[in-house]
Amino acid sequence: MTLKTIRLELARDHDFPNGSPERGYEMRVPLTGEGHIDAEGWRKNRAACRVTRFWEGEGDESGHLRHTRGGKWAFHYDIDGDPDDDEVGFKFESHIFKEGEYVSIREHDGALRTFRVVSVR
Repeated sequence: MTLKTIRLELARDHDFPNGSPERGYEMRVPLTGEGHIDAEGWRKNRAACRVTRFWEGEGDESGHLRHTRGGKWAFHYDIDGDPDDDEVGFKFESHIFKEGEYVSIREHDGALRTFRVVSVR
């Protein structure tokens, strides 16, 4: 099982009509051959499954990929913090992570934003 580095950049929305390569996430996760997040691979390599949120004008946030009891994938930044502050991937459990695909994330502020997968390496 190989960990992949996936770069997500903000897709077009009402605030950013052209999207934004300066706003997004880089995550390091295990993927299946089809491009789904590999839950078994995550269990074996939790500490290596990391995420960095980058947002122009704000400091980067680094955290971990977390698998919730409800089967959802979330980004957890504060180890001692409240899991209710996690950023949750919308249907990450069924999405395929490959270049050109789109995924959505519910961010800290409650906004659901769409991101384009720009690289998987």
